[in-house]
Amino acid sequence: MKKAFVLTLTAIVIIFLLIYAFIYFVPYSEGVRSGELIKVSRKGVFAKTWEGEISQGISGAQIFSFSILDKDKETIDKLKQYQGNYVKLVYVERYATFFWLGDTKFFVTNVEKEQSPHFRQ
Repeated sequence: MKKAFVLTLTAIVIIFLLIYAFIYFVPYSEGVRSGELIKVSRKGVFAKTWEGEISQGISGAQIFSFSILDKDKETIDKLKQYQGNYVKLVYVERYATFFWLGDTKFFVTNVEKEQSPHFRQ
């Protein structure tokens, strides 16, 4: 009885670790999006995560929500600095997420300030 319990518990832990590794390390897609950075915030009750949004249209109808991992401190600092500006985001989309990683499946890895195509000088 005790041996079966230990084997079952070990199997559950191994399965969870494999699922976590797959979700964390295997990207579904990678890409670039640009728009006006309208929000960057750290939120959460049990696990605080960095979340943000960019507006991809003039009217603000197309909102792209994203998360930033805590380890990407430089990206977080740049996002805070570029608040309200037109930016280009490099992101990785994952198959799923866990609540301690972020609210979305899109994780920004780099950000660059861009000139808005709506207001050319």
